[in-house]
Amino acid sequence: MVVPLESILDGRKSQPQQLIEVLQDIQQTRGWISPEEVATVSNELGVPLMEVYRVANFYKAFHLDPRGKNVITLCMGTACHVRGANPLLEQAQGLLKVEPGGTTGDGLFTLDAVNCLGACALAPLIIHNGVYHPAMTPAKLRALIGDIQNREGGQRDV
Repeated sequence: MVVPLESILDGRKSQPQQLIEVLQDIQQTRGWISPEEVATVSNELGVPLMEVYRVANFYKAFHLDPRGKNVITLCMGTACHVRGANPLLEQAQGLLKVEPGGTTGDGLFTLDAVNCLGACALAPLIIHNGVYHPAMTPAKLRALIGDIQNREGGQRDV
């Protein structure tokens, strides 16, 4: 359920110290923060537009572009790297035809690569919409992406 922006800003207007919390609430309800929402937040909180963009760009938790329905995050930390993260990333890029940080044209997938997820014992690790998939292999990754595509009615070319 998408919460109206007015509800998120209710009781916070003219309170610049609420900036991060407001951005978090927008991000949580919508999955990303649009330019229109950035402008509204700037105006309603009394924070310069450039400052809102600076904060939104600084924190990796905020996204200024639409995200896919399925977000696949690959850990590229040392333990995952040693256990095969690079081939997994290459395979995901090939299957989805996007670079890390990109979203497929149909809006079905966003592919992220992060420095570390802090779960080294589970390496190599990917997260799909908040669900951890430990000891990932190329075959498991192909199956996961294929299952999602089948379930969502997308093309399966894996």
